[in-house]
Amino acid sequence: MSSLHQKPILVFLSFLVLHLLLPLPTHSFYLPGSYPHKHLPNDPFFAKVNSLTSVETEIPFNYYSLPFCLPPDGITQSAENLGELLMGDRIENSPYQFHMLSNDSSLFLCRSNPFTAQDLDLFKKRIDEEYQVNLLLENLPAIRYSNKGDASGLKSTGYPLGAHLGDEYYIFNHLKFRVLVHEYEETNMVAVMAFGDSETIPPGKAAQKGYMVVGFEVVPCSVRHDVAAAKGLRMFDEMPKRIECDPTIVSMALKENQPVVFTYDVEFVESDIKWPSRWDVYLKMEGAKVHWFSILNSLMVIAFLAGIVLVILLRTVRRDLTRYEEFDKEAQAQMNEELSGWKLVVGDVFRIPANPVLLCVLIGDGVQILCMAIVTILFAALGFMSPASRGTLVTGMLFFYMLLGSVAGYAAVRIWKTLRCGDSSGWKTVAWRVACFFPGIAFLILTTLNFLLWHSQSTGAIPFTLFIVLLLLWFCISVPLTLVGGLLGAKAPHIEYPVRTNQIPREIPVQKYPSWLLVLSAGTLPFGTLFIELFFIMSSLWMGRVYYVFGFLFIVLILLVVVCAEVSLVLTYMHLCVEDWRWWWKAFFSSGSVAIYIFLYSINYLVFDLKSLSGPVSAILYLGYSLFMALAIMLATGTVGFISSFCFVHYLFSSVKLD
Repeated sequence: MSSLHQKPILVFLSFLVLHLLLPLPTHSFYLPGSYPHKHLPNDPFFAKVNSLTSVETEIPFNYYSLPFCLPPDGITQSAENLGELLMGDRIENSPYQFHMLSNDSSLFLCRSNPFTAQDLDLFKKRIDEEYQVNLLLENLPAIRYSNKGDASGLKSTGYPLGAHLGDEYYIFNHLKFRVLVHEYEETNMVAVMAFGDSETIPPGKAAQKGYMVVGFEVVPCSVRHDVAAAKGLRMFDEMPKRIECDPTIVSMALKENQPVVFTYDVEFVESDIKWPSRWDVYLKMEGAKVHWFSILNSLMVIAFLAGIVLVILLRTVRRDLTRYEEFDKEAQAQMNEELSGWKLVVGDVFRIPANPVLLCVLIGDGVQILCMAIVTILFAALGFMSPASRGTLVTGMLFFYMLLGSVAGYAAVRIWKTLRCGDSSGWKTVAWRVACFFPGIAFLILTTLNFLLWHSQSTGAIPFTLFIVLLLLWFCISVPLTLVGGLLGAKAPHIEYPVRTNQIPREIPVQKYPSWLLVLSAGTLPFGTLFIELFFIMSSLWMGRVYYVFGFLFIVLILLVVVCAEVSLVLTYMHLCVEDWRWWWKAFFSSGSVAIYIFLYSINYLVFDLKSLSGPVSAILYLGYSLFMALAIMLATGTVGFISSFCFVHYLFSSVKLD
């Protein structure tokens, strides 16, 4: 290959390595839904609202479930993808209007109807539950700093509904917006057009000076207005009296049969922030040293286990094989009477395990989940699943999971055929169960949790039409692909065993310690490789923080696979050494037991980190999702352990020469 052709490949490989080792923000790409909009001076545009959220309940609600101001043209819902619907996002238009570069102060929004007792009770309940309002402008969430003007201070997205001081409840009815803009650059349009997602620019507009929104900040205030003076005002009129917004003072107390006046200010500030960098403030990677410490900790565990594996393979096994092969037949027969350990189970090591169908089903689903996780995280690390495109991560996971159903069917049926020494009869049953086992459990858990969300009237509840769509995707795409993969697995040659299996099983000696105790405790090593990264993931899922260090996550996932393989291999060798030939299930659970510790860690996180989580519904939702996550991890890690142990046992006994 010429150097001319090698150079682009080397550049791409270098970019790939750097992108994985140093997780770069994906907003450097112009992804669908994240392209810049050119706004001319005084061009009007509106903010949008998302669901009300709370880290105390984890149950999202519709913004207009509370008596807020309605948009002048009525409520319209933005187009949502599958991932947004599953995550509970409900993006709708809002009455907050902006004019590019036009600083407006004390704008009247609306005067609500007098609060009924029911409205007042609901508002008080949402304030006690610490619900946040989530505003969006040009797809950027409104951000609030703890110290205004101090960009280094603590920041959070959204703003609280109100405050509870003493016996009074106060509402934040005045918002002070700060919009950061950057001059529109024509080079941006070239980059966008390369992706085919550029907006249509009318003739002549491209030559005019325009601006892009690169930042959106909000300061909520509680201001007591003169209700009588605002009675004759129309939306977007200026208030008679200038409003002073002081976030440290609250004065608008909620009272029954009393209306509330909503107002807002807008300030535009030209910024040096460019369009590709506008998400940096949200995705700023915190605790990078902790992530590197997690990886270093995993590498130490891998090195320790690798040393044990090398000792087993290069010293113990090779020495035993060398001694075994130096004798003639009579000497080997005499030596067999004196031997102990794995050499004595040569006629039973490949005996078909208990519940072989269930084992094949678990392996098939584990292969599907593991491949889905690797592909999804790799795409996210390379920047193709930006948070600017909401729901793409969940949508991508579903897409890859369905597509990889063929891999699951192939793996399960081929293992089934291998266990039966080439007999593929019954492969349809195996493939069908693979297609229905994990999705069926997931569907049962999510349906149960969805009934709780429906009862709470939460936006997190999956609509009935989406249920139908998910069922169609399951039975019209995932199941047929799994059956096709099973057919290919049935036609593929099975893996030949290197030794024959005796008709009468060998008696297993009485063990000093329960073998399953060692199997369950083996999960602590894989858990030690990911518990630090698990904290960041849990914080992202339940504390409303943005997680976007997928490069680190991809590295941790690869390290986890290596540790699971090594742990299972070592434990399988230990079981064979004590003449326990029932290694199949133990190899699966020796690495799959990490899910037990992950579930226990999730309970610990609930007790000590989510202290504010209130209500039985919230706790059931949390435990249900945690159980679902632990089940998926058990299948994936257990599959890694089984495959590595099978390869090790096959290699080990293929080296034994028998007549």
